Amino acid sequence: MKIAVQSQAFELQTEVAALYRANPRVGAVAAFLGLVRDVNEGQSVSAMTLEHYPGMTEKALADIVAEARTRWEVLDACVIHRVGPLQPTDPIVLVAVASSHRGDAFAACEFIMDYLKTRAPFWKKEATPDGEKWVDARESDDTAAARWEGA
Repeated sequence: MKIAVQSQAFELQTEVAALYRANPRVGAVAAFLGLVRDVNEGQSVSAMTLEHYPGMTEKALADIVAEARTRWEVLDACVIHRVGPLQPTDPIVLVAVASSHRGDAFAACEFIMDYLKTRAPFWKKEATPDGEKWVDARESDDTAAARWEGA
């Protein structure tokens, strides 16, 4: 398992390949790559800064992956989340899950991303034409995470 909170960029292909190259049991890898958009809620975004709570953030991510492993067959996983200043089109987050079968890989990847959005202590500040503003939590993220409760 790889859990990383970092300011430096990551290489998608390198991270995904690391999940399957050493394990012939892997039959599927599902990955989600989140990017900085240049528009949020109809407003132009020229830059984004992400902050986190060191130590607590990594523990929250590890706990989310551990929970996914209790629900699905997860052979390996990679969660990388960037912090610091970012520009539109920069990668922010990678969630990749390796499993023997695609169903487990897809479900675990989606679960990890949904829980990351609502349970990991990250804060986003966007630079807009009206100045900098903190991004509020979204109800749609809470709804996405809630569907896994009791599942």
